[in-house]
Amino acid sequence: MPTVTLIPTARATFAVDAARQRTAEARALIAELGGDVRGPDGLVLNDRNAAQATAFVEAGTDLVINVCATFCDASPLLRLYRGLDRPLLLWAFREPGQTGDRLWLNSLCGANLAGHALVRSGGSVRLLHGDPEEPQVRDVLRLALRGVLPPAVPSQDPGRARDDAGDVRRALRSLRGRVIGLAGEAPAGFTPSEYDPALLGRLLGLRVRAFGLEELFGEVRGVGAARREAEVAAAVTAQPSLGDVDRSQAGLAAATTAALRDWSRRESLAAIAVRCWPEFPVELGVCPCSSLSRLADEGTPTACERDVYGAATMLLLEALGAGPTYLVDTVDLDASANLIRVWHCGSAATRLAADPGHATQSVHCNRKIGVAGNFALRTGRVILARLAEDPAAGGLRLLVTSGESVAEPNRFQGNTAAVRMDADAEQYVHGLVTGGFPHHTVLAWADVRPRLRAAADLLGIPLREW
Repeated sequence: MPTVTLIPTARATFAVDAARQRTAEARALIAELGGDVRGPDGLVLNDRNAAQATAFVEAGTDLVINVCATFCDASPLLRLYRGLDRPLLLWAFREPGQTGDRLWLNSLCGANLAGHALVRSGGSVRLLHGDPEEPQVRDVLRLALRGVLPPAVPSQDPGRARDDAGDVRRALRSLRGRVIGLAGEAPAGFTPSEYDPALLGRLLGLRVRAFGLEELFGEVRGVGAARREAEVAAAVTAQPSLGDVDRSQAGLAAATTAALRDWSRRESLAAIAVRCWPEFPVELGVCPCSSLSRLADEGTPTACERDVYGAATMLLLEALGAGPTYLVDTVDLDASANLIRVWHCGSAATRLAADPGHATQSVHCNRKIGVAGNFALRTGRVILARLAEDPAAGGLRLLVTSGESVAEPNRFQGNTAAVRMDADAEQYVHGLVTGGFPHHTVLAWADVRPRLRAAADLLGIPLREW
């Protein structure tokens, strides 16, 4: 009987009851298929749980599975699996909530972040996506118990049309000397939010100017009542649903907008990357999503979770003529429709809404305080792109894919786009995870892929395209 170490990782801010139920079903399925399942009884929710779970990994088993029961940062996975001598199978569940509800689990995104962290540290991962009752999940597990894991998925051959190098060279030169404003440190376990300033400067000529969160919070608190009211009035005019948001929350969001705008103008920032949690909601009492949206509508690209390479990708796309963009997670896969759903929790520019006149502002989906957007994203032709570390060769690499953003109700509270892929959607999602790509990509509504291919050539970096 093959032995199976099964460790479920989760975060308490998600729907842990549903996560526990799915995990119990996963254990039962593996046992039914003939596996001797070992591992902790409960979810790994904190460092203490992770420390206790390491004994199951160190004991040595035939198959190691990390159930991404909900999203969590990569810290426990790095502790558990750094140095693992075999591929780790990451199991991501589907979303159980109704259309318009928050992401209950965000499991697929958690697997994506785990893949980035582990591949970056020299490990190898594979992906299983689906719920325990699905026939294809049973088939994958039956093979895995015999030692046959799903393959890692390579990118396609990028030998496709490229734009004129002269125009692209001029666009790249326009980036040199531009400054990304950086507020706060990388969130713990968010490996895509780490960056190399020397590499960013050498490759793209971009500079980073840091700003401490306490200094920023001081500026927010220093915004006077009259200016707050003026900013609230302007925001309500642009986004009338703000009139239904708690007035004190709207005022805090307005002060945050004013402080971020002042910082951007004072330092001549080309883009902003902000550590948006936990300090903003916990210490300041507000989520900055709507403020980031306001700045994006005014022409300053904004990246949440202090994602510097994400902000750099936004600036690169802007320079190549892509127009306004949005930093998104890949949170859902419908292989039967060849469709993925990309999402983030409410900082999209309202001009990117499917219906900008009804780009609703509401409370944050997880924190339940204001202010964050809650609207579906624009339809039409789209690309997804990302500058990311290259774990094989060092330096950076460029990910590119494309599809059609199709009309549907906003699937998850926040900002969602349903993208019918040009490539095989299932292959793309598996490639994101097994290739160690970040959980953030940048969504754009202009097909600048020929220019991106030329830019990769000029920059001397690998292009990974689906």
